[in-house]
Amino acid sequence: MVNGAAPLLELQGVKKYFPVTKGLIMMKTVGYVQAVDGISFTIKQGETLGLVGESGCGKTTTSKMILRLEVPTEGRVLLEGKDIQDFKGEELRDYRTIVQAVFQDPWSSLSPRMRVRDIIAEALVVNRQVSSEEVKNRVEEVMTQVGLHTDQAKNYPHEFSGGQRQRIAVASALVSYPKLIVLDEPVSALDVSIRAQVMNLLKDLQGEYNVGYLLIAHNLATVRYMAHQTAVMYLGQLVEYSDTEELYKNPLHPYTKALFSAALPSHPDMIREEIVLTGEVPSPINPPSGCRFHPRCPFAMDKCSEEAPVEKEVAPGHLVSCHLY
Repeated sequence: MVNGAAPLLELQGVKKYFPVTKGLIMMKTVGYVQAVDGISFTIKQGETLGLVGESGCGKTTTSKMILRLEVPTEGRVLLEGKDIQDFKGEELRDYRTIVQAVFQDPWSSLSPRMRVRDIIAEALVVNRQVSSEEVKNRVEEVMTQVGLHTDQAKNYPHEFSGGQRQRIAVASALVSYPKLIVLDEPVSALDVSIRAQVMNLLKDLQGEYNVGYLLIAHNLATVRYMAHQTAVMYLGQLVEYSDTEELYKNPLHPYTKALFSAALPSHPDMIREEIVLTGEVPSPINPPSGCRFHPRCPFAMDKCSEEAPVEKEVAPGHLVSCHLY
């Protein structure tokens, strides 16, 4: 961080528990889904943090708390050192402008009843006092930057291909000069041939706007290409956190190794360690005691079932929560 400045985004011990209720009239809480359970990380201006893990581990719930669509049960989400739950009025409008999102499915994230120019302009019109001329110029500017023709502004989303729709979603996120964009599986619904184009576009725009990204993805190759830092999530907790290249060259946590083992190799002749995990992901309503990964871990020891591991810095900037270290 430059001159000790606060990071762009910081999560401090964030938890999100959803109550599980029973009965219709006399509803009673019988437990909690521990969707996110005490995670901490930072994102710097102009950098990308990749958040990886299998479905149901809490990645999307994390993004919803950052976007203020969910309120944390515990812990704080800070934007440039300020708790986002304290924002009201003008500060909240500002927040809605500088924190944007691009979602997974370009077919359902765009309103079919709105013209493209209105979809793109929405964040600017709703949150900023700008003239119609300024809006028109800004919409044309971002459309050009994402590789769309300005004469397509009058069209509707159904007149575009999947890749073009995702470009519209990126233009919509960029229009209000954001500082942070949450990318929730931004290329997973696209054809392989289009994915590289959209990833390159996002990298180029990051260089131009110095915007920070939280990249949520299943595809490890996407994360390796785009992210500066990577955090690995399992059952609501972070198990490993490191510089991306360091993590890919030297994964430490057994779960991280298993994830990499299951991914397609970069070359068909590459020989890799094959790790097959037994069993299913435990329920977040009743997670295992000790280390949450221990029922499926091939290296589990007695104390793994009794004692939760403490996060340790094994190498500079490389954190892991595992009793093996």
